[in-house]
Amino acid sequence: MLTWPSPQIPEIPGSSDKIQVHDTSTGALVEAAPGATAGLYVCGITPYDATHIGHANTYVTFDLLVRAWRDAGKRVTYVSNVTDVDDPLLERAAATGVDWRDLARDQTALFAEDMTALGVVPPDVYTGAVESVPAVAAAVTALLESGAAYRVAPDEDGVTGDDVYADLRADGAFGAVSRYDAATMGALFAERGGDPGRPGKRDPLDPLLWRAERPGEPAWDGGVLGKGRPGWHIECTVIARDGLGLSAPAGTSGTDEAPGATFDVQGGGADLTFPHHEMSSSHLRTLGGAAPAAHVHAALIGYQGEKMSKSLGNLVLVSRLRADGADPMAIRLALLAHHYRTSWEWTDADLETGSDRLERWRAAMSGNGGPSAQDAIATVRAALAADLDAPAALAAVDAWADAALDPSRETTYDDEGAPGVLARTVDALLGVRL
Repeated sequence: MLTWPSPQIPEIPGSSDKIQVHDTSTGALVEAAPGATAGLYVCGITPYDATHIGHANTYVTFDLLVRAWRDAGKRVTYVSNVTDVDDPLLERAAATGVDWRDLARDQTALFAEDMTALGVVPPDVYTGAVESVPAVAAAVTALLESGAAYRVAPDEDGVTGDDVYADLRADGAFGAVSRYDAATMGALFAERGGDPGRPGKRDPLDPLLWRAERPGEPAWDGGVLGKGRPGWHIECTVIARDGLGLSAPAGTSGTDEAPGATFDVQGGGADLTFPHHEMSSSHLRTLGGAAPAAHVHAALIGYQGEKMSKSLGNLVLVSRLRADGADPMAIRLALLAHHYRTSWEWTDADLETGSDRLERWRAAMSGNGGPSAQDAIATVRAALAADLDAPAALAAVDAWADAALDPSRETTYDDEGAPGVLARTVDALLGVRL
């Protein structure tokens, strides 16, 4: 799958120190990617209504991480997906009378436009669920052969094949990502697409790996699995594993690790913690791989008193804001004004504040001289290294801009190149083009 164009990231003097992030599974700050390489997988969209501010917040968050890693000199491999076949997509297509393939293609293209406008660095590997089907089928077959999966006879008329479910008893570390108790897991599994009451399952939480073909639904040849399509969690598992080079191709020794062939961080919105990231990490372990070293989750954004979600329909769409004349950089600044782990509610005031900040920064950095930018640059770097603290980084640039625009400031010792180097820093590390 083709991704969007990569923004030009300017070079700036110096480099970042070690980057720490909050690991959901331990509740502690950990160094993300302590080695020379960094591997990141961020769960992508299901393209039936892209892109709302909650999506944008998630991808801008991990864009900061990618930028900070690269500023630290790491070789980064960033992988993401598009779930371009799934129940919600098929349901929306049926409800609107649009072919599901057309809906997925159009919304994926709109998402790419939004990411381009927001200055988000694209993934190095970008894979759709449909193109991952052969690899997923092979992985599910391997889980069946190892005893980590089992078949369940269909409970609907007109279905000739079996569904395949993961046997969570095969993974002794299940639950390590969320650390939720059984009651919480059960409630969230039912709420977020699971089927705890499905007859024939060994455990209510066992997740679907392969859905046998249903009349009127798209399906692909799964070899010994029969015709069908992947489950959601195993799709991300396989795309992450293969995109990050965590399994050696057939016929190789597997000893030559590619740059970035590690799974340092699995990222996404906070609502993916369970069941999605819990299940996908479990699948990776039962396939013989190592689970992500850290799980990083961006908080959810509310709107009009509720969490922003497609199911509720209370969406603030990036494309609509742009169509109404909002500067994408103002949208980005509105997001960066909130720490990624803090829940908040979008209002028109957020965009107004972002627009005012953008105008002030542009005014401050348009001159030929200003206060030295060295302290501001160091503070921006330190803020991002401390759990991607974008608000602290913005405050450092605000302070410099205030000093630069202060009509009473002493100009005798101005640094002629300060506006330019700070503008390049804001572009390189915060993704804000001035």
